[in-house]
Formats: sequence, C-alpha cells, structure tokens
Amino acid sequence: MGKYHNKATVRDGRVFDSKKEAQRFTELSILENAGIIEGLELQKTFELIPKNGSERAVKYIADFYYYDKEKKTYICEDAKGMRTQAYIIKRKLFKYRY
Repeated sequence: MGKYHNKATVRDGRVFDSKKEAQRFTELSILENAGIIEGLELQKTFELIPKNGSERAVKYIADFYYYDKEKKTYICEDAKGMRTQAYIIKRKLFKYRY
C-alpha cells in the first residue's frame, strides 16, 4: 500500500500506482481502440524549469497524454486521488509553461 493508501494494480501487464489510474488506462485504451483518441502515452515527462547550474531541472510526469480527435487538442491528465502541495505547484507551472 502506498503513502496515500493507494494500491498498486496490474492491468494488461503494466503496473499502475493505483486502482484509479489502472481504471483510467482501461477507459483510455477503449477510446483509442474506438478511434476517438490517438497516441496514448503513459508517464510522459515535461520539463517545467530547466537545469540551472548545480540545481536539477524541475519535471512533471503526467499519467496520461493523448490526442483527442473530437476536441482536436492534446490532453495531459493525472489520475490522482489526493492533490498534494507538490502536485498543485507543478500543475500551475505546467499550465503556465504549456
């Protein structure tokens, strides 16, 4: 069991951090197979602040990233059960940068 009482779950041979994330993967897989979305990526990394001297870069890792053909836009989403302070800050930086 994880820090926030999430339970790792295996779906289609992949290990997900939570049941919620595994369920969302199943839903997105169905949408991709139906041709509604395309290019589904898991755990896509986005650089929020580049490396600066000895400081490491600040990165945001999205649970899912895909192209929604109906909305004609890319979607970046997380399947979070709890919004931590780090998540809230990184979400704001992501929206600002991208």
